Amino acid sequence: MIKFKILKKSKKSRARLGLLKTERGVIETPCLVPVATRAVVKTLTSQEVKETKTQILIANTFHLHLKPGEEIIKGAGGLHRFMNWHSSLMTDSGGFQVFSLGFGRDLGIGKVLKYFPGHEKEIIKKKEQPKSIKISQNGVYFQSPNNGEKLFLGPKESIKIQEKLGADIIFAFDECTSPLSGYDYVKDSLERTHYWAKICLETKKSKQAIFGIVQGSRFKKLRQQSAEFINSLSFDGFGIGGDLGRNKQEMKKILDWTTPLLREEKPRHLLGIGYLKDIENIIKSGIDLFDCTVPTHYARRGIAFVGSGKLNLKQPKFLNDNESLDKKCFCPVCRNYKKTYISHLIRAKEITGLKLLTLHNLYFFNTFVENLREKIRRGKF
Repeated sequence: MIKFKILKKSKKSRARLGLLKTERGVIETPCLVPVATRAVVKTLTSQEVKETKTQILIANTFHLHLKPGEEIIKGAGGLHRFMNWHSSLMTDSGGFQVFSLGFGRDLGIGKVLKYFPGHEKEIIKKKEQPKSIKISQNGVYFQSPNNGEKLFLGPKESIKIQEKLGADIIFAFDECTSPLSGYDYVKDSLERTHYWAKICLETKKSKQAIFGIVQGSRFKKLRQQSAEFINSLSFDGFGIGGDLGRNKQEMKKILDWTTPLLREEKPRHLLGIGYLKDIENIIKSGIDLFDCTVPTHYARRGIAFVGSGKLNLKQPKFLNDNESLDKKCFCPVCRNYKKTYISHLIRAKEITGLKLLTLHNLYFFNTFVENLREKIRRGKF
C-alpha cells in the first residue's frame, strides 16, 4: 500500500508539494515517472536510471504480458527483481493500447491533437469500432503486434496480470479515447470504463495500491461526471487519462475541471503527458505524478534538451563543438563528454550515443521538476 502526505500547497495555483511512500521508498512529488515499457528504460541499465535522479518508473502490462509473460516475471521474483530496480514501480493497465493499437493507429494520431495536425474534422461516432481491435462490454480483443495472435484483455485479466508483475502501484483497466471521438462515443466509452473500474476493485486481491482513471475526453460534463464517480470509489489514487484535447489550452481546461473534484489527500497521476513546455502547467493544475516518453524518445533520435532549448546532435556543426551539452548541467554526461564526441556517436549510429543522450535528458527533466518542487517550497510557484 501507499501513504501520501501533502507538505505544502501553493497560494498561486493548485500546485502542491508532497511525499508518496511505498514499500520501497519515498517519492518527492511533483514527480516525473519515466517509462520502462518492457521493464527497461531503453538503452540504460537500472543502475544508470538511478543516476538520473529518477524516483519511480512505469512499465506496461500489455507489452509485458506479450513478452516475456507475467508468469516468467513472477517466477523471477516479481518485476523489481526481474529488472534489478529497487525503487518504486507502477504498471499501466493496458488501456492505452486500446487507443494506440485502435483508433490511434487507424488515424495516425496521438492523445493531444496539436502534435498531429490535419485531422481536425474527423469524428469517431457512437458504436464505431477500430479496424484492428474489437471493444466489448467485457474487454478488448486484440491482435498481437508481435505475431498477429488473437488475445483478450479486460478488467479482470489486467488486474490479475498486474498482480503477478508485482508493481507497487497498479492502474484500473480503461479505454483511452481518441481526441477525434464524438460526444456520444465518449459517453458510451465512459460507461464501460466506469463498469470496468468497479470490476478492477472487486478483482484485486493483492496489497498493491490501485489508481482509478478519470476519462471523458474534452467534454466538461463527462470529465466531471467521471471525476465524481472515480472519486466515490475506494481507489488509493487517481489517474487522469484518455485524450487531453486538441491543444495545450484545452488540456489545461480539462485538468482544471477534473482535479478539484478529486480528494486532495490522494495522489493524482497524469497519464502519458510531459513535454517540457507543458510541465509547469501540469503541476500548477494540481498533478503530483506524470509519465512521459519525451526525454527518452527524443534522445534516441539524437536530440538533447538543454537550458536554451533542444540540440540536434545529428547536425555536422556539433562535430567541432568541444563544449558539454549544457554548462549548467551536472549529469555524468555533461561532466565527462563533449558535443563533438556525442555527435560523432550519433552520426556513426553507435548505441552509446543514444545511451548518453537518454541519461542526460532524464537527468535534465528530473532536475527541471526538482527545481519546481523547490519553488513550491519557497512559495514562488
